[in-house]
Amino acid sequence: MAKGRKVTIIGTGNFGSTVAFILAMNGACHNVVLRGRDVNKARGKALDMSQAANAARQHTVVKAARGPEDIAGSDIVVITAGAPRTPGMSRDDLLTKNAAIVKKYAQEIKEYAPESIVIVVSNPLDVMTYVAQKVTGFPRERVLGMAGILDAARMAHFIYEKLEYGAGQIRATVMGGHGDTMVPLPKFTTVAGVPIEDLLDAEQIGEIVQKTRNGGAEIVNLLGDGSAYYAPAKSTAIMVESMLRDTKQIHSCAIMLENDYGYSGIVSGVPVMIGAGGGEEVIHMTLKPLQQERFAKSVAAVQEMVDKLYELKFFDEEA
Repeated sequence: MAKGRKVTIIGTGNFGSTVAFILAMNGACHNVVLRGRDVNKARGKALDMSQAANAARQHTVVKAARGPEDIAGSDIVVITAGAPRTPGMSRDDLLTKNAAIVKKYAQEIKEYAPESIVIVVSNPLDVMTYVAQKVTGFPRERVLGMAGILDAARMAHFIYEKLEYGAGQIRATVMGGHGDTMVPLPKFTTVAGVPIEDLLDAEQIGEIVQKTRNGGAEIVNLLGDGSAYYAPAKSTAIMVESMLRDTKQIHSCAIMLENDYGYSGIVSGVPVMIGAGGGEEVIHMTLKPLQQERFAKSVAAVQEMVDKLYELKFFDEEA
């Protein structure tokens, strides 16, 4: 990637707008484009953010896309668009509805921004990352899903709640799918370099692992009318900035596995070195037998949903 200049955010709800705002405030790129169904709403938010960037003495200009052609030249495209689950809607209904949305935008990206890197945030995340990769036909390093950074941040917070010290020094690691089958890894989690297994007992760590798995649901229950977006947006911005600045940092991301951890042809969250080329290298860690078992269960859960899409002939040309 040339030095990053343009990032497109597809989806202008709380999540997408917050990602755009963080990038504008950080001056991470020269141009941010908001692509949403309501062009006037996107224009209003873009104008507000551009004025905020001027207040912050940043050079970033935020604009609204009037059509798919306005995403042309994007270095990175972030897909946040998707429908929430509503009463009476089955999980299969949600899967196919959001898969159709991601497919539509993936086709736009393939046509108008064929050299871009794609970051998927729409749920169910691992399956939507699979859809984006298959539809664009991009190499796996250019289609990543954001989840592991967020899940690790939640785990780090819950560790701090338990310890009541070490804020900002906690490094947590989470693998697997984004959801109930995620695999938090206490073995690779430290506080200022000290393994948490030296600081907390097995029962306490078990409580933290369970809270991490339920981290998103807890916020949904507390809000009552929405879901988290500050932490997810910051986690997404971290990925974008790692690519734009070619930092070569390692973060857990959803990526198409190619003989990684014993799997190929399916998406799951694993440690990935992120740079200007996207997910430049999958990092392989030695997992304990129980962690291997849990990772296998997580991969199988994603495979089941992907198989459902194939049963529905979702990837056929006429679908």
